[in-house]
Amino acid sequence: MSGPTSPDNPHTSALARFVATVRFDDIPAEVRARLKLLILDSLGCAIYGVNLPWSRILIETLSEVDSDRSVGVWGTDQRLSVPHATLANGALVQGFELDDVHRQGVLHVGAVTLPALIAITELRPGSMTGRDFLVAALAGYEVGPRVGICMGQEHIGQGWHSGATTGVFSAAAGAARGLGLDTEKTVHALGIAGTQSAGLMAAQYGAMVKRMHAGRSSQSGLYGALLAEKGFTGIVNVFESEYGGFCTTFSRSQDRFNMAALSAGLGEIFETMRISLKFYSCVGSNHTTLDAIRTMQERHPFTADDVEKFIVHGSQVTMDHVGWKYRPEGLTSAQLNLPFCIATLMLEGDVFVDQFPEDSFTDRARIAYADRVEVRHDPEITAKGSNYRHMVRVETILKDGTHLEETVEAPRGSEECFASEQMVVEKFMKLARHGMGETQARELCDEVLALEDLEDAGSVARLLKVA
Repeated sequence: MSGPTSPDNPHTSALARFVATVRFDDIPAEVRARLKLLILDSLGCAIYGVNLPWSRILIETLSEVDSDRSVGVWGTDQRLSVPHATLANGALVQGFELDDVHRQGVLHVGAVTLPALIAITELRPGSMTGRDFLVAALAGYEVGPRVGICMGQEHIGQGWHSGATTGVFSAAAGAARGLGLDTEKTVHALGIAGTQSAGLMAAQYGAMVKRMHAGRSSQSGLYGALLAEKGFTGIVNVFESEYGGFCTTFSRSQDRFNMAALSAGLGEIFETMRISLKFYSCVGSNHTTLDAIRTMQERHPFTADDVEKFIVHGSQVTMDHVGWKYRPEGLTSAQLNLPFCIATLMLEGDVFVDQFPEDSFTDRARIAYADRVEVRHDPEITAKGSNYRHMVRVETILKDGTHLEETVEAPRGSEECFASEQMVVEKFMKLARHGMGETQARELCDEVLALEDLEDAGSVARLLKVA
């Protein structure tokens, strides 16, 4: 029988060892700087998300379930139990398709890592300095994407929502480090979290529950760390087990996952630097196409009325994930559908929060315009692998016969062209103004950007409270 660290679980134990032993000084300065910007972006997304209809329903329902009020709901003055606040806050970050994404790992990392970690700062006041918090956050930002890379793009292609499946490992890693667990207990935390993985991609077709998946992942990871701390045991070879392990269960066959990716370059190659930010309020798979259209408009100005047809050539994942015939089933379906988002850009001039009021998914003009969009599978792009899953070649055919074409591999805010600090701060302030005063938002922003100087990381949670 495998022990917590044994030859039977080399990858699980390698991840756990990294989580338990990485030090602040091991993190390169550029990675620390990037991590703070990613954290700030997630908090801005959550503050905006708090007043969305699904957020209101979720918070109200959770507040009726129990009377514990240990942890705050970000952007409000409400408090819930530790697991329920973690669930709610994860849902807030993922609430409007604005949050970060690791493109190859197919994971919104902040939404699953931060709720559990910030909950610990409230559950254990004074237990983490700002430096401790950054190290714990890094653990989560490194582990989850590696699990996603291991599983490959087929994982989401066969119907699993990776934020709800691989995300539990980011949450468990961050929480385990936040609690100061050793390597053996971190193995158990990962094993407890992994067996709670669940989430179906059919939620993208309009269901509010899609917004909740990240929160459930964060909650599951927190449970894993808290239980492991007390000696509760999990699956010690959660990745390696040939029967019932994460990899073999969540992939159709062994040639569809790469277990070596879990620990390759761990501590030397930082996946945190490959996490992208969003500057459109829609799923990340749509962003390259929207950027391509804007580039073509800059080169050869055209309006919505000038367009006869758009043809988007993309990977099989792009086809499956966003290329389907639009159905007006809710805001989720609108934000996850490529033709509808192209219509939004052309008719509304942008694809950000103001373009998606509650009734926008039934906008007849946008629905009609979406019919001008055809999404085609390009086998050559698929063959390039998961690193290129967002790559598109976009053709624009104008009514006067003009034919324009643009290829985009990665969007604005991606690792290839990451946003400046000013851009991230501007996005944060733009979102935060919907939920808190500018003075408080600026104070929160300054606190996050100076995390390494904080004596108590719990001050971030206190600044997230809005009267």
